Amino acid sequence: MKEKLKFRGPLKQYMRTPMYLAILLLGLNILVYMVNIRAGLLVSLGLAVYLLIVLLIYIHHKPMILNALVAFTTQYNALEKRMLEDLALPFAIMDTNGRMVWSNRLFASLMGKDQLYNKNIATLLPDITQEKLPVPGQKDITEVTTGLGNEIYRVSMQCITMKDVVEHTDILEKLQNDLSLIALYLYDETELQEYIQKNEDDKLVVALAYLDNYEEALDSVEDVRRSLLIALIDRKITKYFSNFDGVVRKLEKDKYFLIMRQSSLEALKEQRFHILDEVKTVNIGNEMAVTLSIGIGLNGSTYLQNYEYSRIAIEMALGRGGDQVVIKNGNTITYFGGKAQQMEKATRVKARVKAQALKEFMSTKDRVVVMGHKITDVDALGAAIGIYRAGKTLGKPVHIVVNDPTTSIRPLMAGYVGSPDYEPSMFVDADQAKDLVDNNTVVVVVDTNKPSYTECEDLLYLTKTIVVLDHHRRGSEVIQNAVLSYVEPYASSTCEMVAEILQYFSDDLRLRSMEADCLYAGIVIDTNNFTTRAGVRTFEAAAFLRRNGADITRVRKMLRDDIDSYKARAEVVRTASIYRKCFAIAKCPSEGLESPTVVGAQAANELLNIAGVKASFVLTPYNKEVYVSARAIDEVNVQIMMERMGGGGHLNIAGAQLKESLDEAELMLKAIIDQLYEEGEFKES
Repeated sequence: MKEKLKFRGPLKQYMRTPMYLAILLLGLNILVYMVNIRAGLLVSLGLAVYLLIVLLIYIHHKPMILNALVAFTTQYNALEKRMLEDLALPFAIMDTNGRMVWSNRLFASLMGKDQLYNKNIATLLPDITQEKLPVPGQKDITEVTTGLGNEIYRVSMQCITMKDVVEHTDILEKLQNDLSLIALYLYDETELQEYIQKNEDDKLVVALAYLDNYEEALDSVEDVRRSLLIALIDRKITKYFSNFDGVVRKLEKDKYFLIMRQSSLEALKEQRFHILDEVKTVNIGNEMAVTLSIGIGLNGSTYLQNYEYSRIAIEMALGRGGDQVVIKNGNTITYFGGKAQQMEKATRVKARVKAQALKEFMSTKDRVVVMGHKITDVDALGAAIGIYRAGKTLGKPVHIVVNDPTTSIRPLMAGYVGSPDYEPSMFVDADQAKDLVDNNTVVVVVDTNKPSYTECEDLLYLTKTIVVLDHHRRGSEVIQNAVLSYVEPYASSTCEMVAEILQYFSDDLRLRSMEADCLYAGIVIDTNNFTTRAGVRTFEAAAFLRRNGADITRVRKMLRDDIDSYKARAEVVRTASIYRKCFAIAKCPSEGLESPTVVGAQAANELLNIAGVKASFVLTPYNKEVYVSARAIDEVNVQIMMERMGGGGHLNIAGAQLKESLDEAELMLKAIIDQLYEEGEFKES
């Protein structure tokens, strides 16, 4: 005990005070000797007696004092333990592995266990895993929110090293211990969380609802029944949202303004917005079913921003083809529905208006630069050729950005390269285009509306005059600040849209036969020889091109494949597997092919000819990425599936580009299919 327990700190100084006083008395004794020797002897005798008494008391009472200190410490610890046991806060001690060491009465009562329960904390609170425990040496407090029955608790944990505790004691020394323990407190936050949740539930949600085909639906019903059709639609929409504590006000004949609480929105999500299907059931003789689009905005900093979010969301819903709900929650965008194919408009007034706007922008600028998406295909090139002719009609220099021509477009480009009728600078790469573009340049983007997909995204930031012409549905990523955006998802191809624009662009515009061939080829490819998504206006555009000299035989020759591509496509079909009885999944070999992505897209079309296949997916490794070509006929919306993989497209033609490996991409695709089955989007065959 003598070796282990010693006084230290203030107590040590206090115990040595008599010795310090003895030194003072010794000095006084010397002074007395200087005055009188006899008096000095008397003082020396008294000092000796004092020292003897002090020494005897120190030797005799030190063990008693130590015992008293130990007893005091024991009683103090007992008092402290009693205070912890009766603490009105659940408290427990664990080791660093999460095994319980001790808990106070309230914690034990709360858990229904004994105070000395020694199993892992995870058996009581599953949310507290080993990864969430504080580690030795960590000074910060770790907090975890967990549920216990109907209550919600905030768990506060801190690691305490016993060595640090001993080092800070002022009484004992030579006690060393590296043991670490975790102190745990529980704070009841049930009421607080309820108020937070109530505040979230009561947040204002703003929505705009538009009838997509209002005029067309009315035209398909008798005059005397039109008012009844409108009344039935109004009643169904109003009644549906009223059931969810929502308020509906009609803005125009085909537009509605809605407000609701966020809790109502969550209930609508669970039902997956059944109103989209209910509106289609309204039928009093109308040949065309009415479809509804809804744009919802929430969690903006102000009510006005929520409205702005809803306006952006409804624009996206309409730009994606309608018959769907788009929710904009801050920067997060969620899609519901979108299963119906958008009907093409009977009128071409919009095409005429866009043509005149495009002509005005081109007339006021010095130069026109056209670019499509990366790995330019026939549709992008054909559309670019059409814009080239429009620009040349106005006498403007026009340049088309093509970085790496694929085998599919080389036969089309061959007629222009080296031809005396076309400038050598007609086709430029991205670096050359950057030197050409300035604020006096019109940049026309065709066949894509995503900036990251363009041949040269930098061009979008070098000029303020940007025109977008595309037939793909809009996603969350769009080209910002375009002065003219003409995105029509119902169009079969961008070449079809450009062919319509050219008819209204100028009376002086005359397409050359080679240019008409390119536009015609783009329509042929994107419609798969007029078998997919070809409407009335598609054939009208094709007829216009035929009148301008497009030759079917010449186009067919240009679109023929070489033997290696043909064999590769056949190999893809041969090795395809069927997943869940209706999804064809295949991998396209890229070795020895100049344009493997084109072969993959062609193979995806071929797989749809197999009986029972609802959708086909071909995965092609190319340039350290995996390109996914997705195709469907009418039962499956492949656009939603590709958007979950970071891509996009149409209901029946879509794609994506992935950084993952080929096997990982296939697993991701299958996981998305399984997820859509779980969400009820698909049903087992």
